Amino acid sequence: MRTKTPKKNRQKTFPTPIIHYASFWSRALGFCTDIFMIGLPIALLMIILFGYDQMHTAGGMDVIVHNEKALAHPPNPFVSLTQLSLFMIVTVVLWHRGGQTPGKKLARIRVVDAVTLKSASYGKLIVRFIGYFISLITLGGFFVGLIRKDNRALHDLISGTCVIRAS
Repeated sequence: MRTKTPKKNRQKTFPTPIIHYASFWSRALGFCTDIFMIGLPIALLMIILFGYDQMHTAGGMDVIVHNEKALAHPPNPFVSLTQLSLFMIVTVVLWHRGGQTPGKKLARIRVVDAVTLKSASYGKLIVRFIGYFISLITLGGFFVGLIRKDNRALHDLISGTCVIRAS
């Protein structure tokens, strides 16, 4: 009777998937579109809830630079925080559900976890949203992606996310 000699265990190797990172310009298009498509309905809701006069108060930048408008019409911090919180909630939920806000859907890109390339956790997405402000404060934070092969901006690096082309 013949005995079979065991074959060497061969590990199957799978090709590494090619990741198509979103370009700086498609990300910028998505971001600017979201400012209007998410921000405008929230601003209208703030007008309905808090009155038209609340939307004509000074903005955050007026307060920072001590503009006369800030002295004459100081902003209501409750309204500002409510508006910002609503914008964050809507954005983070949309990122988590399918990786796309309306602007990112228009640009055919989506936000994913940088390691798994699947939907990022709510924690990472909240950090990413807060990271937008860090990118804005540093001004260069948004442009970091221009010098990186993976086009990840500062807020992506901080949160462990990336933006890829949607398939």
